Amino acid sequence: MNIFADFTARVIKAVESLDLKDKDGGTLDLGRIAVEPPRDASHGDLATNAAMVLAKPAGQNPRALADRLVEALRADADVSGAEVAGPGFVNLRLTDAFWHRHLAGLIAEGQDYGRSKVGQGIAVNVEYVSANPTGPMHVGHTRGAVVGDTLANLLGFAGYKVTKEYVINDAGVQIDVLGRSAMLRYREALGDDIGEIPSGLYPGDYLVPVGQALAKEFGRSLLQMPEDEALAIVKDRTIDAMMVLIKEDLALLNVHHDVFFSERTLHADNAKAIRAAIADLTLKGHIYKGKLPPPKGEKPDDWEDREQTLFRSTAVGDDMDRALVKSDGAFTYFAADVAYLKDKVERGFDELIYVLGADHGGYVKRLEALAKAVTDGRVKLTVLLCQLVKLFRDGEPVRMSKRSGDFVTLREVVEEVGRDPVRFMMLYRKSDAPLDFDFAKVTEQSKDNPVFYVQYASARCHSVFRQAKEQLGITDPSRKELSARLDLLKDEGELSLVKKLAEYPRLIEQAAQSQEPHRLAFYLYDLASSFHAQWNRGNDHVDLRFVKVNDPELTRARLGLVQAVLDVLSSGLALIGAEAPTEMR
Repeated sequence: MNIFADFTARVIKAVESLDLKDKDGGTLDLGRIAVEPPRDASHGDLATNAAMVLAKPAGQNPRALADRLVEALRADADVSGAEVAGPGFVNLRLTDAFWHRHLAGLIAEGQDYGRSKVGQGIAVNVEYVSANPTGPMHVGHTRGAVVGDTLANLLGFAGYKVTKEYVINDAGVQIDVLGRSAMLRYREALGDDIGEIPSGLYPGDYLVPVGQALAKEFGRSLLQMPEDEALAIVKDRTIDAMMVLIKEDLALLNVHHDVFFSERTLHADNAKAIRAAIADLTLKGHIYKGKLPPPKGEKPDDWEDREQTLFRSTAVGDDMDRALVKSDGAFTYFAADVAYLKDKVERGFDELIYVLGADHGGYVKRLEALAKAVTDGRVKLTVLLCQLVKLFRDGEPVRMSKRSGDFVTLREVVEEVGRDPVRFMMLYRKSDAPLDFDFAKVTEQSKDNPVFYVQYASARCHSVFRQAKEQLGITDPSRKELSARLDLLKDEGELSLVKKLAEYPRLIEQAAQSQEPHRLAFYLYDLASSFHAQWNRGNDHVDLRFVKVNDPELTRARLGLVQAVLDVLSSGLALIGAEAPTEMR
């Protein structure tokens, strides 16, 4: 029920009726024809660029071609008016009967309205959060979690086959630091005086329960083992405990992954997976022995002028070639990235999306280059960067958390303001723009608080049905009843609401294809504004109220409109991961 796709097809059919040819006598490319909402609603319901994009290849004047197209489109029974605007755009006005039929279809589809097949079942892997398992989730992870989760929901609604993935970075130096930090808390739990937490270890109190659990399970036996053996046990137990903590934090935010992939599996069996991935790239000619130039600017102390095993990533779009093996013979982090990407491809994904923090900007080109090399360009890889979130309370910066040691945790934010405000507001800016999150503003009950305003619209929809029950005895009307006399909806505000609802399927497809989930939050706010505006018109003019006591048929028609608004609000909020409340408290 995407009216823009529908009318694009109708415009193309009208163009074909004009029997146009390109200047060489061939067939015109009609793929650039688009139908969109006009920038100014007073200009009409739809606008098309058809004459503008076809005039030059057809060797015609854009306005003259637009005049011919207008005549052809006026023959469409659903078009009440067509006119040429500017240098050759065509604006269309649609009949009220068309909007009534569209609304009836929307009511029948319910919360499936807007669901699309544009994704064509393409298998997409969306990896997001993937925080090191070294502590609880902090507010810096929150935005990526919401952006990734909502994008995955959108893609699924748009017809893609989506897998939500979290890679557990359970290998590397940070895990050794985690193990030593937990070992310290273990000794503390045994009654040893550990003094101040040494610099370089994790100081947060969240490791205290881990130390207590280790003491309960092992007593003092870990201290009697060889250090590397004891540390291996401690690391395993601590990673498990941290992942339980992380999953609980994510669940509090209504974020759930399908796959948790352990990086350590790539290093297992003498790094078999990494060696196999590098061997594949070697066969394709992407691996060579050579030297890297020193980084631009000041040369780091640990830079080595030596021959290395390198990935020729500059040949596939990167800024520099990438080292795969360290001087001590261990594989680099990037070598693990090679094996991990290969694993994803072998699992059958057609598209890979990585949602990363802004501090990972340097990963974009190397990952894109890697995907080209590993898949010969067959698999599309996209990296979305999420900028920082700054926390405020009444305009003042929020202090750090005592529990975590040096950051504010995700749990603290959600427990203070609620899941829905966090999820909605993390989307109320484009992900690559910085975001200021004020605890006071996101809980404020006013139009200036977008999440309140949208959820208030949902609550108002429910209140309309309660009024209809109280005043007219209309109880749980069927969708068929609500659609019976939609032709009675003639008010300009009512029809404007239908037109705003009609934008939803296009919004879903565009937000999914452009990978911009913030568009959904913006749309829901606009829809809520339109609904509240019509509600306010009813306060000023009794005849425009949704429940008209002396006219049950018109009331049912208006209830149909309210049901449609509620369906779209509920659908959109569900994709965001928030609730559509029945009332506000």
